Amino acid sequence: MKSILSVRFCLSTLAFIGLLQLDRFGAAAVSLQPQIPSVASFSPNSDDSGFVLSASTQIVVDSTFQSSGSPSLIDYAKTFRDDLISLSGFTSLPQVQAGSLEDSHTSPVIFLTLGATDHNYLSGLATDEGYDFVVSSQSYIIKGSGAIGAWWGTRTLLQQVALTTESSDGIILAAGSGSDTPGWEVRGFMLDAARHWFEPSFLADLCIYASFFKLQTFHIHASDNLWDQNFISGPDWRKTNQNETWTKDEFAVLQATCSARGITIIPEVDTPGHSLPITKWKPELGIPKSPDLLNLSHPDTIPTIKAIWDEVLPWFESAEVSIGADEYDASLANDYISFVNDMSQYISQKSGKSIRIWGTNEPSSTLSINMNVTIQHWDFPGDSIPVQLMERGYRVINSEQQFLYLDGKTSDAGQFPVELDQDLMWSGAPDGGGWAPNIFTEHDSSNNTSPQNPLLRGSIMAIWNDWGNNATTPLEIYYQLARSLAVFAEKTWAGSGVRDTQLTRDQFNSIYDTLNAAAPGQNLNRAVAPQPNNILFQYPTVSQPQMSSFDSVGPPYTLKFTIKPTSSSEISVPLFDGTSMLVPYDGGVIFSGTDSKLHVQSLAFEDPTTRIRYPLPYELPTDVYTTVEIHATRNYTYALIDGNTYWWTTELDIWGEYMKPANMSFAAPSRFIRAEGFNGELRNVSLVLGS
Repeated sequence: MKSILSVRFCLSTLAFIGLLQLDRFGAAAVSLQPQIPSVASFSPNSDDSGFVLSASTQIVVDSTFQSSGSPSLIDYAKTFRDDLISLSGFTSLPQVQAGSLEDSHTSPVIFLTLGATDHNYLSGLATDEGYDFVVSSQSYIIKGSGAIGAWWGTRTLLQQVALTTESSDGIILAAGSGSDTPGWEVRGFMLDAARHWFEPSFLADLCIYASFFKLQTFHIHASDNLWDQNFISGPDWRKTNQNETWTKDEFAVLQATCSARGITIIPEVDTPGHSLPITKWKPELGIPKSPDLLNLSHPDTIPTIKAIWDEVLPWFESAEVSIGADEYDASLANDYISFVNDMSQYISQKSGKSIRIWGTNEPSSTLSINMNVTIQHWDFPGDSIPVQLMERGYRVINSEQQFLYLDGKTSDAGQFPVELDQDLMWSGAPDGGGWAPNIFTEHDSSNNTSPQNPLLRGSIMAIWNDWGNNATTPLEIYYQLARSLAVFAEKTWAGSGVRDTQLTRDQFNSIYDTLNAAAPGQNLNRAVAPQPNNILFQYPTVSQPQMSSFDSVGPPYTLKFTIKPTSSSEISVPLFDGTSMLVPYDGGVIFSGTDSKLHVQSLAFEDPTTRIRYPLPYELPTDVYTTVEIHATRNYTYALIDGNTYWWTTELDIWGEYMKPANMSFAAPSRFIRAEGFNGELRNVSLVLGS
């Protein structure tokens, strides 16, 4: 072996987990590095120097199984190749081939095949998500129990690449054999996309990021309304948030992108509560003074709901959908239960799909929800007690809010953290061993269940957007989700106290930043390649529209410029007939990019996704030069002007009870300079990484 692998861990961590072992010649042999989620088992082969990944490495798919699965094994392999290029930088990597391991190969081979056996969830249920892998100097063999299992095996390989420093020989991966299986079948996250608008491209990028950590469900909460009881029960309730949606084609592309990376979208259309999107359209279907609740006894209500599902069911590729069904009027329990059972039967007959509902206490002594409905528990003990549900035979998904809820930007009286509480995730259980999908309460073990309970399907964490579009930018939502998804992925794959190989908190922290930065196929961080002195661009004068090399730059950054806006209140706009006309002029846009725009008027940042502007409490003087220095971090953005500090903020309406100010964080609007209609002078423009 020509060189010793350099890894991104401190020496004490290396000593603790034994990453380096001596081979028979006394040289250091490479061993598997901890990753997220942890691998169930790995036996190193110290007699082998390891698999050398290089630009000539071939990816070969077993021709016997190349069409197996949906996506197929060869489809997964092609996506894997793209990701491998992204992580390794080997842009000339050969195209994926179908063949056999016995074929003549000119270089070491990554071989994807099927046939792995004895892969079961902790419940004992067989799964196609498992995989075995055998690594030697000549081959890296990934054998899935299904095509999706082989896909998860490629994520393991990619993470090892990301955590390995390239030597003069290439990227050396540990020789040996391993096996891995997730603990639970449902491992996912929910995004409230009803009370905050998100472009499909952002949702797709979230799928791609989550897949890197082997999550497999994206629950999209697609219909809901902002909550302000005084407003909802008042005369102007139909003026609440605007109804927005994606087109069928946009949703199809989103599903295809997520599916290509092993993630299933579970769509939710929430009724009979949270239903203002319907009653704004048909107000006669609402309960008087509670129009967010559908009147299930009205003869047109259930036919209307079924008609909505008739329209959208053909859009959805998943075997399950969520009908929401939470927080309805407890006095109408029998109506509610009858509705859920009716919808379960109807959706099954129309599409063959089963349904999920949020865990809700239905105080009825005569009716009960059908056992074929999965209960997604969220509120212990207020709305459901999961162990009692499972004792009665219901299948349960754990979304307990104490552990797994976030809210965009902030929450009511600090109820939920900004990101998943790391203390709770690593030690928040009755035995102090950390959260896992079988944990519903922190202090009372009698209300938790066994990891092996066959009725415990898994877990979904949730990020809500209770305060609407103006609370956050999509980038801020990603910042809340990024670490949360990674630690959640570890706990839903490996559990807590189940495997000897599961990560410790220190191990997780030592590798998370590297893996977050390496996650392929997306750039949610809005990261840019290193630049000399961290200077992305620098222009002494910008007299004409200028385009830079950077679409958008994530914080931290410093954007500095000197500006002299014109005092004109009108500008001349040319018309097609050769004449022109005067139109009102608000100063125009100084900078714009994928994620933000900066206007002259009030130096307002605009989120192009929602078209909401966030003004600064400052107005630029006209016909004089002013130097503006904008500093941004993930938590805030502020401007230094003439020795004064001004902050970009927003006002959040908390349940209609009080207003709460909050800081805003923006990506740098870095693509266009003198972007849209700016009429003035612009000098000394620079964008530098770091705040």
